[in-house]
Amino acid sequence: MAKEAAKIKISTVKRAFGKWVTVVEGIEKEANPKELASKLKSKLACGGTFKDNKIELQGDHAEKVKKLLIAAGFAESQIEME
Repeated sequence: MAKEAAKIKISTVKRAFGKWVTVVEGIEKEANPKELASKLKSKLACGGTFKDNKIELQGDHAEKVKKLLIAAGFAESQIEME
């Protein structure tokens, strides 16, 4: 139920020293965002964290994250790219 209702926003942000970070917002607690963050980190071979109700992944992975979220059961219509 949480996967159908969530409105997910994927964006990339340039941080200090020119490093890119992919930010995923809108994952509901019922969808277990900490576990999802762990799976994304292992699939993308990058570091990251879950804090402030956001998944932050090191690097520019927006397109790959979208494909992985769709494979995890989220509808493509509820995922918004920035």
